[in-house]
Amino acid sequence: MATHHGGDTRALGHPAPDEHHGTRNKVARSILDHGPSTAAELAQRLELTQAAVRRHLDALVSEGVVEPREKRVYGSRGRGRPARSFALTDYGRSAFDQAYDQLAVDAMSWIAQAAGGGEKGRAAVADFARARVAAQAERYRAELERAAPEERARVLAEALSKDGYAATARGAPASSGEQLCQHHCPVAHAAEQFPQLCEAETEVFSRLLGTHVQRLATIAHGDGVCTTFIPGAASGAAPGAPKTSKTTAATASASTAGRNPA
Repeated sequence: MATHHGGDTRALGHPAPDEHHGTRNKVARSILDHGPSTAAELAQRLELTQAAVRRHLDALVSEGVVEPREKRVYGSRGRGRPARSFALTDYGRSAFDQAYDQLAVDAMSWIAQAAGGGEKGRAAVADFARARVAAQAERYRAELERAAPEERARVLAEALSKDGYAATARGAPASSGEQLCQHHCPVAHAAEQFPQLCEAETEVFSRLLGTHVQRLATIAHGDGVCTTFIPGAASGAAPGAPKTSKTTAATASASTAGRNPA
């Protein structure tokens, strides 16, 4: 999986013969799997010294693979300079993306044009997106039905990870709900042009978890992670349960999928 950047060719997805490049690939992969990370978090995860991790991060920054960001702090911030986290750039992420992404864009463009363009074209793409994620969801449904209510978000994250989304589930800050985080999106380039993909995915999450969910951020629109908020009430409903007054809110949440909150 070679990627060209500034005349240089690299293969982030495969170990390089040089040991430094092999470790560097592991650092980049860890950021992909876990989202923006500090040097300390990477060092603990990869069992390296922080000094070694910083050397690799410096190299990855110079190559345009990762970029430093100020780590978001929830609650009161202590004294001293906040720790910097490092996130993959669009170029760095593209090294892990599947080559079929452009094919998906071309196919959906054709669907929209064949349907007549405009509103009819957008509706046709939305129908395709719903059919695509519905078929994907059927593979997840049995696993979620076997899981205890409080485990369903985690089980969904594991299922998504098997499909290349590097997903995790964790408690949401200052909330009784959970956040489903997808640290990678194999179709981010397509979703950037066709937000119907994000909207259909949000609708499916709602049906699988039996409650309304809210998309807070997406990789397709420049965020480091696709983040979906699942309220604590999600644990009480069965996967695929008929929509109640709460689950009907999924439509409203899905309508803003792929957009950053105001």
